[in-house]
Amino acid sequence: MDKSLLEIIACPVCKGELLYDQANQELICRFDQLAYPLVHDIPIMLDARARRLGSDEGDRC
Repeated sequence: MDKSLLEIIACPVCKGELLYDQANQELICRFDQLAYPLVHDIPIMLDARARRLGSDEGDRC
Protein backbone atom coordinates (compact mmCIF):
# COMPACT_ATOMS: atom_id res chain seq x y z
CA MET A 1 0.00 0.00 0.00
CA ASP A 2 1.42 3.35 -1.06
CA LYS A 3 1.82 5.55 2.04
CA SER A 4 1.04 8.73 0.07
CA LEU A 5 -2.32 7.25 -0.97
CA LEU A 6 -3.11 6.41 2.63
CA GLU A 7 -2.62 10.08 3.56
CA ILE A 8 -5.34 11.28 1.15
CA ILE A 9 -7.85 8.42 1.10
CA ALA A 10 -10.79 8.55 3.53
CA CYS A 11 -13.63 6.35 4.62
CA PRO A 12 -16.48 6.75 2.12
CA VAL A 13 -19.07 6.55 4.91
CA CYS A 14 -17.79 9.04 7.50
CA LYS A 15 -14.90 10.67 5.59
CA GLY A 16 -12.63 9.76 8.52
CA GLU A 17 -9.11 8.38 8.72
CA LEU A 18 -8.32 4.86 7.55
CA LEU A 19 -5.64 2.62 9.01
CA TYR A 20 -3.73 0.07 6.98
CA ASP A 21 -3.84 -3.52 8.23
CA GLN A 22 -0.99 -5.12 6.30
CA ALA A 23 -1.55 -8.63 7.67
CA ASN A 24 -5.13 -8.77 6.39
CA GLN A 25 -4.70 -6.43 3.40
CA GLU A 26 -7.50 -4.13 4.55
CA LEU A 27 -8.11 -0.47 5.27
CA ILE A 28 -9.80 -0.06 8.64
CA CYS A 29 -12.21 2.66 9.74
CA ARG A 30 -12.33 2.48 13.54
CA PHE A 31 -15.24 4.92 13.78
CA ASP A 32 -17.58 2.91 11.53
CA GLN A 33 -15.98 -0.45 12.44
CA LEU A 34 -15.55 -1.33 8.76
CA ALA A 35 -12.71 -3.03 6.90
CA TYR A 36 -12.28 -2.30 3.20
CA PRO A 37 -10.35 -4.96 1.25
CA LEU A 38 -7.29 -4.38 -0.90
CA VAL A 39 -7.22 -6.41 -4.12
CA HIS A 40 -3.82 -6.40 -5.84
CA ASP A 41 -2.94 -3.29 -3.78
CA ILE A 42 -6.08 -1.46 -4.98
CA PRO A 43 -8.49 -0.38 -2.22
CA ILE A 44 -12.10 -1.40 -2.86
CA MET A 45 -13.97 1.44 -1.19
CA LEU A 46 -17.54 0.22 -1.65
CA ASP A 47 -19.93 -0.16 1.28
CA ALA A 48 -21.15 -3.43 -0.19
CA ARG A 49 -17.61 -4.90 -0.14
CA ALA A 50 -16.72 -3.67 3.36
CA ARG A 51 -16.57 -6.15 6.20
CA ARG A 52 -18.01 -5.24 9.61
CA LEU A 53 -15.34 -5.59 12.30
CA GLY A 54 -15.98 -7.87 15.23
CA SER A 55 -15.91 -6.49 18.75
CA ASP A 56 -12.41 -7.94 19.30
CA GLU A 57 -10.96 -6.42 16.09
CA GLY A 58 -11.37 -2.71 16.69
CA ASP A 59 -7.97 -2.19 18.29
CA ARG A 60 -5.76 -4.28 16.06
CA CYS A 61 -4.29 -1.42 14.02
